[in-house]
Amino acid sequence: MGQAIVLFSHGSRDPLWRAPVEAVAARIRTSHPGRSVACAYLEGCAPSLAQAAARLVARGATRLTVVPMFLGSGRHAREDLPRLVAQLRCAHPGVQFHVQAAIGEDPRMTALMADIACE
Repeated sequence: MGQAIVLFSHGSRDPLWRAPVEAVAARIRTSHPGRSVACAYLEGCAPSLAQAAARLVARGATRLTVVPMFLGSGRHAREDLPRLVAQLRCAHPGVQFHVQAAIGEDPRMTALMADIACE
């Protein structure tokens, strides 16, 4: 497997809330069939980031990219996520972890949201 992606989001007990994040994962699986992708949540539902990473590592992932599915770099992205990734690095010393910026801060996402808002 080698490289894998974890879509990391806040989480909710409401299963409908998870649908957009899971739809992104499904789209990745369809458009990039060779890439492994998992969803992970901070709270309110499973799997946690640690659980999702452990599953991917067990399947052979040696490089994990964590994509924060947040509109901005709030407390979860600035404080919680770095702490969780530090724990992952300790738990999986042979795995490389890369954390992207919050998805909402990408200029392409900003442009897409503006286009959608103006429709």
